[in-house]
Amino acid sequence: MLNEEVLINPVITEKSSLLQESNKYVFKVHSKSNKYQIKKAVEDIFDVTVLGVNVVKVHGKNKVFNGKRILTPSWKKALITLKLGDTISLVEGA
Repeated sequence: MLNEEVLINPVITEKSSLLQESNKYVFKVHSKSNKYQIKKAVEDIFDVTVLGVNVVKVHGKNKVFNGKRILTPSWKKALITLKLGDTISLVEGA
């Protein structure tokens, strides 16, 4: 699996923004990837040193749209801890 395929996109929420102050970043990752692949992908793409990777499976939720029940897809997220002083810029363009 290529590094670009492992990381899908960053998760930008209020909670993840607070975590960035303590050098922790949250990414949506490929469902078949493991901690070692995620660590290598982050280090190669962003040129930083990763101290730790925590992975969580987020299960889909039941939603009702126009009277029909739909299950949203499950996905995997990774909490990346970086070495003190390393940062990742999540804003592109601007």
